[in-house]
Amino acid sequence: MTGAEYALIAGAIFLGACLQASTGFGLGMLAAPVIAMVEPALLPATLILLALLVTVLVTARERQHLDLRGTGWALVGRIPGSFLGAWLVALLSREGLAWVVVTVVLAGLLLAARGWAPRPVRTNLIVAGAASGIMRTATSIGGPPMALVWQGHDGPRMRGTMSAFFMVGSTISMAMLWIAGAVTAEMLALALWMVPAVVGGFAASRFVNRLLNPRRLKALAIGASALGSVLLVVQLISQLAAAG
Repeated sequence: MTGAEYALIAGAIFLGACLQASTGFGLGMLAAPVIAMVEPALLPATLILLALLVTVLVTARERQHLDLRGTGWALVGRIPGSFLGAWLVALLSREGLAWVVVTVVLAGLLLAARGWAPRPVRTNLIVAGAASGIMRTATSIGGPPMALVWQGHDGPRMRGTMSAFFMVGSTISMAMLWIAGAVTAEMLALALWMVPAVVGGFAASRFVNRLLNPRRLKALAIGASALGSVLLVVQLISQLAAAG
């Protein structure tokens, strides 16, 4: 990759980490389309590793506001979902995985725009956890299902609970990807180079939280994700046209 491409990815990860540290999700939705556009082979392990770092930081910061019972039920569904997600990574081509990323992001945006808000009861938490596991392991985007279930929580409780769930879930996803042979040295190297962007985004979230309310943050995440998806669709169509 060129220096400009590294800078583009770092910028997306910085903004995504800031959003995730402020709302409980956002890193995958914002950064995955950008990475898929530049080099889809780096997904999903690179972003899952970086998400693990930001979730550890946020969980530690919001540890007094965790919903441990809800997290536990969501993790019941996360484990089988992660197995299925790892299978998809091994099955799909780079282009196929990129299209999955687009589909996942756009589906999440559609549901959020329609205002669907399932209650955080046991069955919904298990189903959302399974869906998040599939999406997270296959595409590095696992936020939309959990955000829909937990969107009624206040800011600190939502951030802390989602971060605790993703912290454990990201560890499971990385283990599944490692077993499936879907983790490369290039992915690990990029994740290491992007650690400062994650830490910077987390630090910036403290200031963002004072300036923006949750509704504005959510709108920003949705808008940025939509833009990233549009850019990725354009890139994929251009590649298909060139190949044809």
